[in-house]
Amino acid sequence: MNPTISIIIPALNEADSIKQTLEAVKIFGKETEIIVVDGGSTDETILIAETFDVKILRSPRGRGMQMHAGAREAKGDVLWFLHADTIPEFDAIVEIKKALENSEIVAGNFTICFDGKNSAAKFLTWLYPNLRKIRLIYGDSAIFVRREVYEKTGGFKPFPIFEDLDLVRRLKPFGQIIYLPVKVTTSSRRFENSSFILTFLRWSILQIFYWLGVSPYTLGKLYLPVRRKTKRS
Repeated sequence: MNPTISIIIPALNEADSIKQTLEAVKIFGKETEIIVVDGGSTDETILIAETFDVKILRSPRGRGMQMHAGAREAKGDVLWFLHADTIPEFDAIVEIKKALENSEIVAGNFTICFDGKNSAAKFLTWLYPNLRKIRLIYGDSAIFVRREVYEKTGGFKPFPIFEDLDLVRRLKPFGQIIYLPVKVTTSSRRFENSSFILTFLRWSILQIFYWLGVSPYTLGKLYLPVRRKTKRS
């Protein structure tokens, strides 16, 4: 088995990060297809992406909508959703292919490491693997999925928040979701110059409401002030 892999990168005003991410994924060579889906950037994100040999799409703003737009245009057997401020290790592709040799595995994610040295970044680097133990998988950890299974689920919904948890929930009936020990490193900028404790508390409360059945569209309106404060796109 030697599946082709489409790397789908949603972006919005990522001029400070996307160059490093594209440099990291370009080393995977011709066995991958790279798609950048821009949600209306007003900085140099697109100009930077155009200097690489990648496909560039434009989509309405919203990570779920952008990733689904990329998936619809992708040609690969495997869809790998990578945030624009996240850098995978060089052997990530090899590990994806190795994992998918098992037909029972339909999707997976990676070990996430936040690049900051402050206490918030260190705490979250510790927290994410433990969340995986209770089956919480977030988009930051670079989710990959078999294309045919993604299509059967209907793919990402256009939710303003928790589009990743929603997709993972719908993937579970189709097979095993694996956790790879390979590291992806993501930016901790969202925790800089902000009150991490307050932001984390509000995020946790929103997630509780999500599991209680509150609509992601309603929660998205409450999340917007958090997103502005943390400068996250």
